[in-house]
Amino acid sequence: MSAGSQTQALLRLMAWMSPAFPIGGFAYSGGLERAVHDRVVIDARGLRSWLATLLRHGSFWNDAVLFCEAWRRHEDQQALQEVAELGLALAGSAERHFETLSLGKAFVAGAQAWPSEVFARLPRDLPFPVAVGAVAGAHGVAVSDALAAYLQAGLSQAVSAAIRLGACGQTEGVAILAGIEQDVLDTVTQAAQSTLDDLGTATVQAEICSLRHETQHSRLFRS
Repeated sequence: MSAGSQTQALLRLMAWMSPAFPIGGFAYSGGLERAVHDRVVIDARGLRSWLATLLRHGSFWNDAVLFCEAWRRHEDQQALQEVAELGLALAGSAERHFETLSLGKAFVAGAQAWPSEVFARLPRDLPFPVAVGAVAGAHGVAVSDALAAYLQAGLSQAVSAAIRLGACGQTEGVAILAGIEQDVLDTVTQAAQSTLDDLGTATVQAEICSLRHETQHSRLFRS
């Protein structure tokens, strides 16, 4: 890939992962709101541990595996259908299912500003990581760069949610993002070599928080 093509790919990646991209990601917390409500996460230290655990063993890890599979199989319509169905089936709660499905659909709608044949191959219903992975692959964005940006955007959104929930301050939130960089890099490296056999989580408390958020009376976020 030429220097010009690399720069173009970077620009597209930055646009897709920008907070201004019209997917409404600011409306979701992935169960974090309930974790703060139940005092499972009470401060910056707890938030850092929560996010690192999700990266290694939770929803971020599954997202990374699905992302890489979609990136590799972006030219295979049947494979994309299968990985999309699997990704939706892995959602641990109704709200997590709604979150990833809504973000996936919104991402595809926005990303069509950059024409590509991949949109004709994508299923109508697909989870967010499958949507981003397939589109990034079709546009020639390196999988490591694309996945790193995807994970960083997800972590940034979680930190932003935590700030609004009062679990940490802005300076602490930035420090968490700086401190978790190596975890992101390690996850990217492992996920790039993964297969669908590597899917799986061990974050029971996070799943419980997501389930309990569905019945929370007063809340700021949709998940």
